[in-house]
Amino acid sequence: MQALRNRQLNGLKFKRQVPLDGYILDFACFEARLIIEVDGSQHADSQGDVARDRHFEMRGFRILRFWNEEVERNLDAVCEAILLAADGRG
Repeated sequence: MQALRNRQLNGLKFKRQVPLDGYILDFACFEARLIIEVDGSQHADSQGDVARDRHFEMRGFRILRFWNEEVERNLDAVCEAILLAADGRG
């Protein structure tokens, strides 16, 4: 997701494909304690994702999940949701 590169989104630093606690995170912003996952249909109703989200929520992270199609079709709304979550309002 190009919008998360080079601090383009409100100066937030996102790292891509971050290994943490035995998982690979799509994007992580450690200063905002925010994890962004961009998923395809293989993640629909995934119990593994539920357990993974719980793992990171217990460690103080917020997790936002977006479908690939949502990112492609409505990037502005995705970015707005990320900004709200980073500010603690979303």
